[in-house]
Amino acid sequence: MRSLPLADSSVYRHSMTHQTLQQLPDLPDGIHHYRLDAGHLAFVKLRRDAPLGFFSAEARGLKTLVEARTLRVPEVFIVDEHGIAIEDLGSGRAQHDDWQHAGQALAAMHSHRETSFGFPADGWCGDSAQDNTRDDDGFRFFAERRLLPQARRARDAGHLERADIARIESICARLHDLLPEAPPSLVHGDLWTGNLHVCASGELALIDAAAAHYGWAEGDLAMLTLFGEPPSAARAHRYSIFTTFSIT
Repeated sequence: MRSLPLADSSVYRHSMTHQTLQQLPDLPDGIHHYRLDAGHLAFVKLRRDAPLGFFSAEARGLKTLVEARTLRVPEVFIVDEHGIAIEDLGSGRAQHDDWQHAGQALAAMHSHRETSFGFPADGWCGDSAQDNTRDDDGFRFFAERRLLPQARRARDAGHLERADIARIESICARLHDLLPEAPPSLVHGDLWTGNLHVCASGELALIDAAAAHYGWAEGDLAMLTLFGEPPSAARAHRYSIFTTFSIT
């Protein structure tokens, strides 16, 4: 996979800490709340068998979303091949105004545009590698970089049969007829409700951003319905195309 360095070395550290993940106590794989040497509380994720570039993709995505200055995004303190330490945002309960603000901020994030679809480096959606090779055609990008690779992975894992693949290929061939044209917008790329984190203050924040790229904004909106309240009947047929990518 293509990647971009976060710093001059393979280990990135925020200026507020001198620690590396190797210098933390002998923590097992998983998630941990840990106070760094500078006193900052961090949320640490460790996975020693992570694919190459897995955590650096998350850090790049978070950095890109921070730079958009819309929804809150945790700072990255440390990242290396086996883990990442980010700002611990706490956990709370969102009120109506928090959700309203998050919706407005998400729209503002989607207003950040590029001239082509994709991203300067490849990413990850869960454990699925994301090819972010640039493309001027959003329909081709979504078909060839998202739907078809995910469908083939599902087939190879025994989750889909040949007839299922044929149906997805048929959808890909008709995307121009099924979906409107849309510009390449900055998207989270894996925006199910679990990745819209409620902070201790009630503010909503974007986390787990390894799939961030420039794509169709409506894909983010569709993902928000995947494990939550369904969209209105008038738009459900379009949302189902986007969520097919996520559930295969």
